Amino acid sequence: MNLIGAHVDELSAIDDASSLDVPIVQISLGDPRSWKTPKISFPGGAEGLRSAAEEARVGIYVHAAYVINVASTNNRIRIPSRKLLQKTLDAAASIGARGVVVHGGHVTAEDDPEAGYENWFKAVDGLEISCPLLIENTAGGKNAMMRFSDSIARVWEKISASDNIEHVGTVFDTCHANGSGEDILQMIDKVREITGGISLLHLNDSRDEPGTGADRHANLGAGTLGEELLIEAVNRADAPAILETPGGLEGHQADLAWLAERGK
Repeated sequence: MNLIGAHVDELSAIDDASSLDVPIVQISLGDPRSWKTPKISFPGGAEGLRSAAEEARVGIYVHAAYVINVASTNNRIRIPSRKLLQKTLDAAASIGARGVVVHGGHVTAEDDPEAGYENWFKAVDGLEISCPLLIENTAGGKNAMMRFSDSIARVWEKISASDNIEHVGTVFDTCHANGSGEDILQMIDKVREITGGISLLHLNDSRDEPGTGADRHANLGAGTLGEELLIEAVNRADAPAILETPGGLEGHQADLAWLAERGK
């Protein structure tokens, strides 16, 4: 049976895991839309959160700030992105996290995409990966590094030249994949083949039709993906799954019940 959990608030992560009766959660360390250094607000700091998670037997994933874009050709974005990603990896390691999720990033329409792939190699090769680094597919942008299967393959081709590759995995988001316009189930198979396996599934329905590039999550069964696709995505990914659906704990409880009714 796949481990299934949800994205929750860091301060209440362990209580929320108990309320939802889930073995894994995903959190952000501070404001995910900020360049500020990751912050651990849990009582007792990093050691307090680590101890509480171990006692409750809850596995934690950390989602890095959305502003990070290590692929960028702009030094004012790329260099701070690498620094913030390193700080996030270090903070995640201090709480015993199972991995740090980071978006694949993009280059501009004026850039050669190869520059973005090369920047991904440089980032991976230059990091001290004290906690597994999990790169997530993204929904939109023609020059996004992780939107399409072909571009994901190019990222992996580049970063596989780094000795750090053994500490790098991938996150597959079903809503983001819908934004790409590719067949989601075929894309899961391709990504598993390209990367050697999916480390984490972000299980989200989508408010939008395929190929729009939109990233608007919906609760399971309330969007455009359909029941059969969502359940088969869990089967195909063969990975722990995190819900990033709307509605807070109440929404997550409804989504977990939806999955339970379908044997997940």
